[in-house]
Amino acid sequence: MVREKLQEAATRLETASENAGDADATDRLADLADQLDDLATAERGPDHGRMARIQNALSDLKDDVATEVVDDIDAAKDAISAYRETVEGV
Repeated sequence: MVREKLQEAATRLETASENAGDADATDRLADLADQLDDLATAERGPDHGRMARIQNALSDLKDDVATEVVDDIDAAKDAISAYRETVEGV
């Protein structure tokens, strides 16, 4: 099962990592994109806690990237939020 919203977030973060303008931010964004890509096709979907940690990491990264990358990060966060709306719990 593909979790399309997580796949969408991963794609946006891949784009963001290519344009981040900071080596550390590039690596962190690429790592988060890889995590989301793996979670999008995992047998079991991630819980709210895992998604919240990723969203917090993205919020922290927004200060370290070029302004044009912020839109991709925000779009990824929105896609993660849309996924979280489908997860039971909190």
